[in-house]
Amino acid sequence: MDIHGENSFKAKSYAAAAFNIEKLPMQLSATPHEKIYSIKGIGESTGKKIIELLETGSLQALDDMINKTPKGVIEMLNIKGIGPKKISTIWKEMEIESIGELLYACQENRLKLYKGFGEKTQQNVADSIEFYLNNSGYYLYPQVEAVVPQVTPYLEKLFGAGNVFITGSFKRQLEVIEELEYVVRCNNESIKPKFHTANPPELLEEKPDTLLYKLMNGLKLRFYTGEKELEKRLFTSSASPEFTDAFLSGFPDLDFSKVSGADDGVIFDQAGISYIPPCLRETPAIIGRAKKATLPELIQPSDIKGIIHSHSNWSDGSNTLEEMAKAARSQGLEYLVISDHSKSAFYANGLTEERIKAQHQLVDELNAGFNGFKIFKSIESDILYDGNLDYANPVLATFDLVIASVHSILKMTEEKAMQRLIAAIENPYTTILGHMTGRLLLSRKGYPVDHKKIVDACAANNVVIELNAHPRRLDIDWRHIGYALEKGVLISIDPDAHEIEGYNDTRYGVLAAQKAMVTKEQNLSSMNLVQFEQFVQERKKAKRI
Repeated sequence: MDIHGENSFKAKSYAAAAFNIEKLPMQLSATPHEKIYSIKGIGESTGKKIIELLETGSLQALDDMINKTPKGVIEMLNIKGIGPKKISTIWKEMEIESIGELLYACQENRLKLYKGFGEKTQQNVADSIEFYLNNSGYYLYPQVEAVVPQVTPYLEKLFGAGNVFITGSFKRQLEVIEELEYVVRCNNESIKPKFHTANPPELLEEKPDTLLYKLMNGLKLRFYTGEKELEKRLFTSSASPEFTDAFLSGFPDLDFSKVSGADDGVIFDQAGISYIPPCLRETPAIIGRAKKATLPELIQPSDIKGIIHSHSNWSDGSNTLEEMAKAARSQGLEYLVISDHSKSAFYANGLTEERIKAQHQLVDELNAGFNGFKIFKSIESDILYDGNLDYANPVLATFDLVIASVHSILKMTEEKAMQRLIAAIENPYTTILGHMTGRLLLSRKGYPVDHKKIVDACAANNVVIELNAHPRRLDIDWRHIGYALEKGVLISIDPDAHEIEGYNDTRYGVLAAQKAMVTKEQNLSSMNLVQFEQFVQERKKAKRI
């Protein structure tokens, strides 16, 4: 409605209704229709549309509006930095109807000629479009993981369980995936007729030994085909090209015929080196390490003993503190670090000093009823623009540990970002540096930092570096963790959970940590309760006040 310049009061009423619905404790589908009208913010007109959605699964008014809006204009909603009203100007006044046209207009300096579009806005829009286009067609690991249980059995049904093996980026546990890859013991001419269905996937590419399809959901599906040397194809496709070239050059006499399906351990036995799991098959350097000694035992999801970095409904979380604690206990975890947002995060209902006291009182009351489980008092304190945390030291001293994170003014030069982060790291009350770069995979690059200097500062100040396990963050990037481990800096795999279900995200952090060869001993959240309590007490004693 805002894009079309329609009645702003109506648009705001829909927004208010949506906001109130999101906060409801029950599902609208289970609410009697007559009671929907009594919900705050829902009038007769909005209530009728909600019922239409519940009964038909669609909304005619929305469908009508979409039908009269160019697809490219709707796609602009994916571009960070331009809202519906700016999009309306771009469409109606600039007569631009696609992202490609908009990028070209930015490069031609045309945007800044219009009201509300300065030179800075124009550059930000151009940067956002280029980032969006560069990541188009890519998927987060969990998005691909969600479809694998449907795709793999379907392929096994078509070609036989012993003839289909998953490989590629997914097998290597990469955080962003372009194609879901399989090795299939079958030639192209036998495979293609199998996909001549009522809704066939689109064949994008065909070569003598590969087929590339595009599924209905947009995900690309690549098959490495043929009936010969399947085991070698499986091995080479489960590693980066750099690793594969170095491995085959270093061990030219390997006999892949002795490999049994996906179990390629015999190849490393022939090479006389330690087994390298697919998640580590990225660079040739790992081959050298495997020659010298047995590789470390990688951290596993079961090694996570507590939840660090979580938000309750005291700030912007969905669950009560008691609910989160009980859920953690029921999952066999030994502790919960509650780290709601600090007062600067007003948009997230950040805690004032008075509310901190009230929350700490509640934590004490809950802990009195626990045996073998504990809630630790923490805060995700905002790193302000000058690098200070947003509470005075006496307030920070009341917490068991402090997670310091940047949430505002993310557009910074590297110099400014470094000044800000280093100042926070040097604060004697900072225990953990949260999501180091502020990146959002496929959405936001994050601010530029010198990772080594950040690690050096953390090492010097005994600050833990978070591996934020939310699959859209996975920040710190696993590619930079190795240096932290060299410097003896602890990693903390934290889910940044805003609801109980968010605890499950620790698994994605573990998968990323495995790629950096993190062991359970190098991860803070793998400490048991006794070890973690000792860590907290020692860290508090060591604070430089």
